[in-house]
Amino acid sequence: MCRRFRKSKKAIVGVEAAIVLIAFIIIAAALAYVVINMGFYTTQKTKEVMQSGLEESLSALQLDGSISAKTNNQAQIEWLVIPVKLSAGRGEIDLKNGTLVVSVYLPNATLLNIYNGPVLNALADCDRLIMNLSQNYNMNKRDMAMFALYNNDGDTCLEPTEKAFLVIHLNSTVPGMPGARHTLADYEPVKVEVKGAKGAALSVVRTAPGGMSKNAYIDLG
Repeated sequence: MCRRFRKSKKAIVGVEAAIVLIAFIIIAAALAYVVINMGFYTTQKTKEVMQSGLEESLSALQLDGSISAKTNNQAQIEWLVIPVKLSAGRGEIDLKNGTLVVSVYLPNATLLNIYNGPVLNALADCDRLIMNLSQNYNMNKRDMAMFALYNNDGDTCLEPTEKAFLVIHLNSTVPGMPGARHTLADYEPVKVEVKGAKGAALSVVRTAPGGMSKNAYIDLG
């Protein structure tokens, strides 16, 4: 009788050891699962951060041709026309007022956030476009920037197949400031900065040439 009891006791100890071993295996498996999951999560977050950083470092807009300028009857640049398109791989951008900030840096003034929204189905002729903006938006009476959208589908979004021109008017007579001017004379530099909700700002820097003619269009390159 005593011998059978001893054998049963050994069997019970063996079962307990097996249970403890199985418990260790389950815990180890659970820990391994957590570690692997954390590794995948960290990798995914790192990828997202890198992608976000890349998007913030690239401008959503890029130049798409030469910049044109128009002088006034004092032979100073009063209008700028900057052609832009979406940068490669970027999604559409809404150009409605409030989504972009356009600032102009002049030798004697800084014009912050003079953007006034887009014009849809704009005219292809620069003179008619400037006339339209002057008559319908009083653009010729103050510092203002507007996007003129061509071949668009009727909305305010700039899409990969569409093109836009940033039209900027520099006021030659500043209200309340006799003698002040925001136009560009010979050899004066100008910097235009366009900033959206995402991505780096598009910065354009040009210098007015010397010997400009009155009421003429000039290619700023």
